[in-house]
Amino acid sequence: MTLASAHASHAFADVLDADLQFGIASGDLIAACRRPDGTYSVVILSVDGTILRELPLEGRGHDIALYQARGEAVVFARRPGSFALAFDIHGRREPVLFTTPATRHFYGHGTFSRDGRLLYATEHDNSTRAGVIGVYDASGGYRRIGEFPTFGVGPHEAILMADGRTLAVANGGIETHIEPGMTGREKLNVETMQPSLAFIDSSSGRLISQHMQSSGLHKLSIRHLAQDASGAIWFGCQWEGAEGDTPELIGCAGIDTPLRIIEPADPIGAKLAGYIGSVAISGDGRLVAASAPRAGRIVYVDTERRVIVGETLLMDSCAIIAASEKSFAMTSGMGIVQVDAPDHTHLATMTFPGRSFDNHVRMIS
Repeated sequence: MTLASAHASHAFADVLDADLQFGIASGDLIAACRRPDGTYSVVILSVDGTILRELPLEGRGHDIALYQARGEAVVFARRPGSFALAFDIHGRREPVLFTTPATRHFYGHGTFSRDGRLLYATEHDNSTRAGVIGVYDASGGYRRIGEFPTFGVGPHEAILMADGRTLAVANGGIETHIEPGMTGREKLNVETMQPSLAFIDSSSGRLISQHMQSSGLHKLSIRHLAQDASGAIWFGCQWEGAEGDTPELIGCAGIDTPLRIIEPADPIGAKLAGYIGSVAISGDGRLVAASAPRAGRIVYVDTERRVIVGETLLMDSCAIIAASEKSFAMTSGMGIVQVDAPDHTHLATMTFPGRSFDNHVRMIS
C-alpha cells in the first residue's frame, strides 16, 4: 500500500466514525481546501458550519465531479497534478486513489457520464502539448480506458450538456509543459494562444462544432462553463494581455451559436481584475454568477436579458454554486462560506478559521 493509499484508508475509517455522529444531507457542500497546518484535504460542510467529513489529499485539490444518483464524488489535483480521489459521500465504500499516465496530468476538472459509468477528465499530453479528455471507468475502480482530443490547447473545465451526450470543453489556449526546471504552470505561448469552446460527442470523441475567440481577443482564455435553462453555455474568461487593454470577461455560446461577450453599459472587465475564477447557474436556470477572486467580487447576469443585475463583495471568493432557485453559496480563501442572492440579500455566513477553500465547490442534492 502506498503512503497516499494509506492516508485514504485512514480517512475512510474517520469517515465511518463521522457517520455515527453526522448525516450527509441535501444542501451540504463539498470543497477542497488547505488546512490550518498547511496540508490539503477535501471536506463536506453542513449549512450550519460543521465539517461533516474530511479526507486528506497528497496535494492541492481543485474541482469536484459529483454523481448525485450514486453519491460519488471525485476531487482532482490542481494543474499540473496527476492524482484524483474518488469517494462515496456517505462512507459506504472505501475511497479510490487513481492517477493519470506518466505523460499526462490533470487540469483540475472532470464530469461524469449521464449514467455514472464513465468519468471524463481534462488533461494535458506532455509529449504533444495538446489537450485530451481522459476517460475513466467509474464502475471499475477508475481504470483509465481511453482518451480523445479536445481540439485545442490547455483544456480547463468540461461539462456534460443537458442532452446527456455532448461535452462542452473550454480550451484555454495556454500552452504549458513539464520538464526539468519548469513547474508546468509557465505560460509559453501568450502571443499566439488560440482559446476556443469545443462541443464534442462524448461517446465517439467526434468534434461537433468549435468556436474560436476573435483575433483581437486571442489572449482572452476561456476557462469555466455552465449551461442555462435555454441550453446556452455561459463561460468565464481570464485575460492574458496588458492590464490597460482588459476586455469584458463573461459570455455565452451554443453548439450552432458563436461566442458572444456580454458588453455592459459600464465596462467591468478591468474592475474584475481580468480574471473570472468560476461560473454557476442558479437553480431556476435564469441567472449566471461569475466570481472574480482577485477583485473580491461576484457578479450576476440575467441569462435572458444578458445584463448584469447585481453583485456580492467577498474578499478572495472564487468557488460558487447554486444554493436555491435564486441564491448562491460561495467560499473564499479566507475560510468563509457565504450564501447570498443577487439582490444583495445576505442569507448566511460561516467561518472556518485557518482554512483556505480552493477554487470550486459542489452542493449535494
